[in-house]
Amino acid sequence: MKSKPEIYGVIPVLHMPYLDDDSIDYDALGREIDHVFDAGADGITLALASELLRLSKEERYELTGRLPEMANGRGTVTVSVGAETTREAVRYAEAAEKSGATAVMAVPPFTVSASPIEKFGYFKSIHDAIDIPLVVQDASGYMGGQSMSVDLMARMREELGPRIYYKPEALPTGPSITALRERLRDEAVIFEGSGGFLLIDSYRRGVNGTMSGSDLIRAIIEVWNALERGDDDRAYQVYFPMSAIVMLEAPNLDTYLAIEKYLLVKQGVFKNTRDRRPAAYDLDPHTAAEIDRLYSRLESVLS
Repeated sequence: MKSKPEIYGVIPVLHMPYLDDDSIDYDALGREIDHVFDAGADGITLALASELLRLSKEERYELTGRLPEMANGRGTVTVSVGAETTREAVRYAEAAEKSGATAVMAVPPFTVSASPIEKFGYFKSIHDAIDIPLVVQDASGYMGGQSMSVDLMARMREELGPRIYYKPEALPTGPSITALRERLRDEAVIFEGSGGFLLIDSYRRGVNGTMSGSDLIRAIIEVWNALERGDDDRAYQVYFPMSAIVMLEAPNLDTYLAIEKYLLVKQGVFKNTRDRRPAAYDLDPHTAAEIDRLYSRLESVLS
């Protein structure tokens, strides 16, 4: 039997709570971390859906230092370190390793149409600066930009070694997962990040875990555990109302954030749905009412 990778299972992405002055609400963040670990999560992740691009450098370093302490040994900690320059990404990665993070994750720069050779060099520099796993993330499916080819991603593991993991999110995601596994002879460590609506398809293709949001963590864990024990009936029973909610979140990153924060307030984890402006979406009363109806159905299934 193959051993588990350093990070695996359900590793939710943390959403960022704010106080009225737009500073990070660390009390609410602590409740969120407790919330996901109490539900049975295997770890936590600081990622793009943590509003990473709206955080200052100082805030990113502070979160990098505090998250392992807040996790307090209850699970793994993955910290996103992607940046617009190799130098900056390497510094974030070194800080993450020093703070006790289990792994780092990185997207390529968004403002530069870098060639495959440049992207390879960017990820190699991050990999070579640390001794913990590096999750190579292609977030082009919801962030736009040029996707990374399967060949480019596969070469990273072939040339750099087994500390290269993957989170492919270019659309359609499923074929990329399968192609990576076939190219790397099932040695690829892959995570899906669809929020849950591609979870069952991704699981059947052989992913090692899911980096969903924290708002539907109980449902995500229930589906994952049902799949692990081969209980398709239970997996689909929870999946259908859960994925209906996620499809309302799915159009772009800001729709995800608005609805996820709404649900975290609904569950008593966050005190407000505040985000940093400008934002591309605000939850309207009609969508909120539909979320309420769907969430009530999901709660009935979970209970």
